[in-house]
Amino acid sequence: MDQVLEKLKEGILRFQTEVYPPNAEKYKKAATAPQQPSTLIVTCADSRIDPELITQSRTGEIFVTRNIGNLVPAYGEMMGGVSAVIEYAVSALKVKHIAVCGHSDCGAMKALLNPASLDSLASVKNWMRNAEAALSVADSLAPDGEGHPERLKRLTEENVLLQMQHLRTHPSVAGAIARKDLSLSGWVYDIGTGRVRISEDGDRHFHTVGDANA
Repeated sequence: MDQVLEKLKEGILRFQTEVYPPNAEKYKKAATAPQQPSTLIVTCADSRIDPELITQSRTGEIFVTRNIGNLVPAYGEMMGGVSAVIEYAVSALKVKHIAVCGHSDCGAMKALLNPASLDSLASVKNWMRNAEAALSVADSLAPDGEGHPERLKRLTEENVLLQMQHLRTHPSVAGAIARKDLSLSGWVYDIGTGRVRISEDGDRHFHTVGDANA
């Protein structure tokens, strides 16, 4: 017996018996009405990240794409799933906002700091090229004697800022921003504390949501 699959089945049954019944009408409406999400969230594939839970969003409210390192290849560099999601979200779904969400203790960022760890993961190593510039910026801004935790935090932030730059190279995004139909923000979610820090309006600094001084 596959114990992992059995656990997943148990979760499905709980959903069907406990979660679905009181929300049946909402799900039935969602199944027949076209989706109209307001936001696209580009976040990491890390299993500890749950965008719907973090933002307390309901079914149909956010469009989500996940990948290792919450990366956005610059337009034309690696045309594929991420580029297709962005184009569809902006041009077809008409989302009004895109958020790039990084997080604490990110394995992808740790791998950037330790390239040898990717020697046996050729596909991942190639994918991480989309974040190399963030490492260069983070190192150039680091003060003397910066420790590993601070370096990882700085890299995580610079990676989010870099991916926001990459977003702007996509024609659908550039056009929507020019028309003032779309805005961007960069997030860093701290798994241990639940805090989310956001960079918006072109600010390079991240401010904690709910902080009166932000």
